[in-house]
Amino acid sequence: MANTPYFAKACWRLGAPLGLLLLLAGCQSTGSLPTEPVTPVAARELPAVPVGVTPSKKPVAQHELSVADDTLWSRIRSGYQLQDQQQGQARIDQQLAFYERHPRYFEQTAPRAERYLHYVVEQLAERQMPKELALLPFIESAYNPQANSHAQAAGLWQFIPSTGRHFELHQNWWYDGRRDITASTQAALDYLTQLNQRFDGDWLLALAAYNCGGGCVSRAITRNERQGLPTDYWSLRLPRETMQYVPKLLAMAQVIEQPEQYGTPLPELPDAPYFAAIDLDRQLDLNKAAELADISASELRQLNPAYHQRITAPRREYQLLVPVDKAEQFSAALQSLPESAWVDYQPYQVRRGDNLSLIAQRHSVTVNAIRDVNNLRGNMIRAGQTLMLPKPAETVVASNRSTSRDQTTYTVKPGDSLYSIARRFDIQVDNIRSWNTLGRHLQPGEQLTLYLP
Repeated sequence: MANTPYFAKACWRLGAPLGLLLLLAGCQSTGSLPTEPVTPVAARELPAVPVGVTPSKKPVAQHELSVADDTLWSRIRSGYQLQDQQQGQARIDQQLAFYERHPRYFEQTAPRAERYLHYVVEQLAERQMPKELALLPFIESAYNPQANSHAQAAGLWQFIPSTGRHFELHQNWWYDGRRDITASTQAALDYLTQLNQRFDGDWLLALAAYNCGGGCVSRAITRNERQGLPTDYWSLRLPRETMQYVPKLLAMAQVIEQPEQYGTPLPELPDAPYFAAIDLDRQLDLNKAAELADISASELRQLNPAYHQRITAPRREYQLLVPVDKAEQFSAALQSLPESAWVDYQPYQVRRGDNLSLIAQRHSVTVNAIRDVNNLRGNMIRAGQTLMLPKPAETVVASNRSTSRDQTTYTVKPGDSLYSIARRFDIQVDNIRSWNTLGRHLQPGEQLTLYLP
């Protein structure tokens, strides 16, 4: 994110003494609320059974239903604030029937949630928000950061692109902040906080607005006011999904409060951090990062699902999440990483007539390197396809900004093209591209940095 995230995190900084640096920052407003919900209610329906959850005929033994007092589940239920909802208990009871049919729901979803749930609970504690909100990603995505909807919602909290951008969740070819565990959680809690303030501290109305939009809830309140009716959540006429959304959350909270009553085992989850956040200001291959952290590439990707490509994103500081017990090892390995192991990748759009050999020769890389980075099995590429081209940092300096070249600034004139400029100064078109961040077309008056032989 462009701004310092609003959370207390375990942050291992390169160049600093090894140790756990806790950064505490207050909750800040991000301006006016977006007009659309996280995912438009008309464009999605919550599944009756989340993906990956199947009915189980295995009977539940009594000993499976006990929950120790020092688990994450106990911490969540000790922070409940929304349970005095007798007025809506009939609608909550309808949702409780789901757990009668799926008593092993949490056994199937908790292993995935285990990586992220403690972090969410910590952030709610920092903001003194209801701990029931930690259960919201179970409803939104079954705690799957790779979850997508046909309305283009993504991540644990199911932000659509426009709402994500409103909360500074950057989205580009390299990275999607809606899938970033820490950034999306901060954005979701910011949004919920703003909605709660908008509806005068009423969390049920805030939750309804998170689902169907603030305008949707406001219109329902105005309609009831005109008819002389109550304006609490339970009295409003809202879209069908929103009528079920809040009861669904409250029902889940009741199951966690009394798992023995509902015959639902809760897998033991320790009340301890799962990951630490490590700041990076240079690009690093994710497979290399997994090797340095001594974890599987799959584990690293599950902690860092925001990265679209096999490497971290360029041009701003990002974070990598690693298991907390690997953070010190990983930080030390990064500090001793040789310059040649850091990478600088650039996207290249395949042009008509290109082949891997020609592209490799033009960019001073090997065909095997292009295949490896882009997961290509053979030599087949197509015009319009985007490839990542690797450049070791020392090669970039040696080939593109050699000390034997003189730097100059050239102002683009009407009629100029990259080819004509390259020919005029006896340089390569691809060098001009690598020295400058260019749009699709050159614009008169645009200034280019050139290194002349």
